[in-house]
Amino acid sequence: MKDHMTFQPGEEVCKGPGGRPKFLSPLLPLSQAKYSFHDNLLASLRRGCCKGVFLLHEAWESVGSTGGSGAVGTQSHRRPSSQATVPASTVGQRPHRKAPHPHHPAPSLWLQWRGSRVKLQRSFTAYAQQALKSPHNRTLLKAMASSMAPLVPQKVGIVGYGRLGQSLVSRLLAQGSELGLELVFVWNRDPGRMAGSVPPALQLRDLTALGERHPDLVVEVAHPNIIHESGVQILRHANLLVGSPSALADQTTEQRLMEASNHWGHTVFVARGALWGAEDIRRLDAAGGLQSLRVTMATHPDGFRLEGSLAAVHTSGPRTVLYEGPVRGLCPLAPRNSNTMAAAALAAPSLGFDRVIGVLVADLSLTDMHVVDVELKGPPGPTGCSFAVHTHRENPAQPGAVTGSATVTAFWHSLLGCCQLPCRPGIHLC
Repeated sequence: MKDHMTFQPGEEVCKGPGGRPKFLSPLLPLSQAKYSFHDNLLASLRRGCCKGVFLLHEAWESVGSTGGSGAVGTQSHRRPSSQATVPASTVGQRPHRKAPHPHHPAPSLWLQWRGSRVKLQRSFTAYAQQALKSPHNRTLLKAMASSMAPLVPQKVGIVGYGRLGQSLVSRLLAQGSELGLELVFVWNRDPGRMAGSVPPALQLRDLTALGERHPDLVVEVAHPNIIHESGVQILRHANLLVGSPSALADQTTEQRLMEASNHWGHTVFVARGALWGAEDIRRLDAAGGLQSLRVTMATHPDGFRLEGSLAAVHTSGPRTVLYEGPVRGLCPLAPRNSNTMAAAALAAPSLGFDRVIGVLVADLSLTDMHVVDVELKGPPGPTGCSFAVHTHRENPAQPGAVTGSATVTAFWHSLLGCCQLPCRPGIHLC
């Protein structure tokens, strides 16, 4: 974010995740713009990519009526000669553009914001000073600006420095500043793994001291045990993005997280990871149209990290079914290989961990790939036929890797997505 609200002709002042603009310049020639600045900003707010916007809506008219040098249509605020000019006869007149939104009458100045992070700078450019010549505008703007603090980035902490953690840290260090995100710590059970790749100032040796870094979001990409042991403590200080949703198969852990979330007002986000169609499953379940859900995950035996009785199972033949049954029973036996199934159970709360079926398959032919099949059915209709969907997802993976390549990218977008969502207690897929 710039030190001042500086608008240059045609400039996108601040971009959100994925390059979406947070602020759009009001200085493009409005007579040639496809949409008005007001409409673009409202659309941005609806998409959730604006945390705070001040927008000069009808200031054009008040400026034009004064004949001031800041009026829209003067050459001083246009691009160079590549932009067409407005005839001199229109200088001082309000340019033709779309009518204001029907639900928003046209005051001289609109200020829109949402959430505690929406901020407005106190310093304005010469353009803004020219545009806000109306005494009413100046009084309104001063009152609103005085109640707002400078814009600060969201602070993110990463717990776990395996393949997924390394990818997130690398992206945050490279792109965080332009996305409004600041990496404040990285923790790993083996601190030596961070040596040479994570700046010493960002290395957190003791996870119980994470509060000293004042994070807004803590991202867990380590092991379900971190959620069991430290999830409640994390929620005391920040929102939590769970990368090991298999931890929530433990009812005590899920209940404790819910209680901590409600008590401290922080959100438990759950990354959907490799689950394709999570939002469709959630909507179908909410509408009462989901009767059964089955998730099958197949890969080479070297890609499994099995525990308990499942670790003693030997593969026989090219394809062996290691487990088939409720997801709740699978998660403690394959905590790092059942996260997709756990996400499905959370997406379909009417079925939950006890009625969503998980199937784990060892396939010797899948040396460099994870294959996830999701099969769902709805209740029979009047004709006796049922709605049914079957998706087949092939995710390239390094030999022996727990996390597929596409899952790494999906998790990054989950991180960006939950940073744009409002803070609300409870457990929510992201």
